Amino acid sequence: MRNERTETERTDTGPDATGVPGRPRWRQRVSTTLALIRANPTGRLALRVVIGILGALVVTIGIVLIPLPGPGWLLVIAGLGIWAVEFHWAKRLLAFTRRHVHGWTAWVKRQSLVLRLVIGSVGLVFVATVALLSIKYSLGIDVIAQVLRYLATN
Repeated sequence: MRNERTETERTDTGPDATGVPGRPRWRQRVSTTLALIRANPTGRLALRVVIGILGALVVTIGIVLIPLPGPGWLLVIAGLGIWAVEFHWAKRLLAFTRRHVHGWTAWVKRQSLVLRLVIGSVGLVFVATVALLSIKYSLGIDVIAQVLRYLATN
């Protein structure tokens, strides 16, 4: 027997709560759930508080991780995305951030290979410097001195 599912079911996309076609089903479910929560004044307030606290937690962790090796900026942007679910100012700031990141990416892609290599190298040197300084001042380990000592003895 042949499976008789519709194209919408096969692609797992369909109209969302507002009837917009092509949105993934999980987004449709999230939109429906949020609409149900917002329908109740107490639910609306509770949702704003939970979203506010969760977003603040993720943004705070991201800010702490910015000078350390790791996904600091990614967590800040993720926290902004969490806030954007409920707060219009965060949605505008997230759109601004996306626009500028995409603009930067497009600009870099238009540059010559040599300039892209220079930009990448500067980025790597910056990340390595931040990582080395973070290890030195947070853990008290001077990695460069350790490497030079190792090279001198071997």
